[in-house]
Amino acid sequence: MKGSIISGAIHGFLAVALGAFAAHGLKDILDDYGTGIWDTAVQYQMFHATALILVGILMARSIIGEVKQLKIAMICFNFGILIFSGSLMVLALTGIKVLGAITPIGGVLFLVGWVMVIMATLKRA
Repeated sequence: MKGSIISGAIHGFLAVALGAFAAHGLKDILDDYGTGIWDTAVQYQMFHATALILVGILMARSIIGEVKQLKIAMICFNFGILIFSGSLMVLALTGIKVLGAITPIGGVLFLVGWVMVIMATLKRA
């Protein structure tokens, strides 16, 4: 529970910091394409940082009975952020197109995480 909330807060902090860094520190480095990629990475990082905090709250409050699925969701969201957002940020900075092949792995992890939240909720009902 604490791990989910703490990792969500760290990812949220980093999303804000990395978004500001790109807007100010990378404005002369990234072209429009790179800026768009970076913005997508930060946006998905923040979405899933919020999801991690909510999963932690659900675990703590036992609002949803099946904590195992919520733990899996937490793991998927964390690794999804690292792989999805991380690969996009490196792609934006380097232009190495092969990194685009890694990004969908992170997207699949996001999807699995959301399915685990649904499954945990259905087990409760």
